[in-house]
Amino acid sequence: MNHSLTKIPLFQALENSQHILLAGAGGGFDIYAGIPLYFALKQLGKTVTLANFSFTWLDHTTAKEVCSKCYQIEAKDIDQSGRNYFPEKFLKQWLAQQKEFPALYAFDRMGVQPLKEAYIYLQKKHQIDSVLLVDGGTDSVLFGDEELLGTPQEDMCTIAAVQESGIPTQLLASIGFGIDHFHGVSHFRFLENVAALAKEGGYLGLFQLTQEMPEAQHYMKAVHFANQQMPQAPSIVSNSIVSALQGAYGNIHATTRTIGSELWINPLMTIYWCFELNALASKIEYLEAVKDSVTMGDFNKKLAQYRSGLKQTRPYKQLPI
Repeated sequence: MNHSLTKIPLFQALENSQHILLAGAGGGFDIYAGIPLYFALKQLGKTVTLANFSFTWLDHTTAKEVCSKCYQIEAKDIDQSGRNYFPEKFLKQWLAQQKEFPALYAFDRMGVQPLKEAYIYLQKKHQIDSVLLVDGGTDSVLFGDEELLGTPQEDMCTIAAVQESGIPTQLLASIGFGIDHFHGVSHFRFLENVAALAKEGGYLGLFQLTQEMPEAQHYMKAVHFANQQMPQAPSIVSNSIVSALQGAYGNIHATTRTIGSELWINPLMTIYWCFELNALASKIEYLEAVKDSVTMGDFNKKLAQYRSGLKQTRPYKQLPI
């Protein structure tokens, strides 16, 4: 790959890809954070399939289970749980309104091994040659020895599963710098980790959305649509990013879910930070310990065992600015 100031390394890394699996790594609305990437990749002539680690009770929906704990989502699917929490379905509906009809899958909450099998299934079914994971937030780039890890379960299950899937090209893009302060993440440590990855060639740089970009406008409209469909459960992450795109700054609350906490909505939230997944995975010290997990309970137990064995952690630290 020939690096140039005039080119974005993430898209250079996907230049020869034909069929890309764009997947939300961290659960809930993470796939929404990939909407700008979806439209950018389509503009480049790529075929894109979508997937998401889901917080929906998928076994209480009419979605078809295509392999163990992996469901194909259709716009007509019904949530029979009474929760009215189904962001993947509403994304499918919104995309259909835009005359976009990609295949979209949702993964039930599970450990690394069954999730790996789901990724292998999708690779074979769609002849996937590349996977691009999207994290809404920055805790996917924590190595495990930080004092606080945010909410790593879904991100790390996904990273470990994809790394073992055999898909040739594996990348991760993180968007929402500052959002995970809500969960105690140190962005000082995040930047320290980015520097460590840059030193070893695993950092693919960053690029930023602005509200004038058609791709960003699609994102804002999709989030607004989801807010209307699920007014009881708007996405904290995506609504924070949309607020930043619209020029909000400071302790701005787009949803009542964050009332009582102090937010820092800021222009850095609209940046994608990009990484080679194998380089990132090699830095996450506990992936080897959790890769054999089958359930989320297994994962949590193995993570707790790893953390209890640490002699010390890197202490939480605020940015010195």
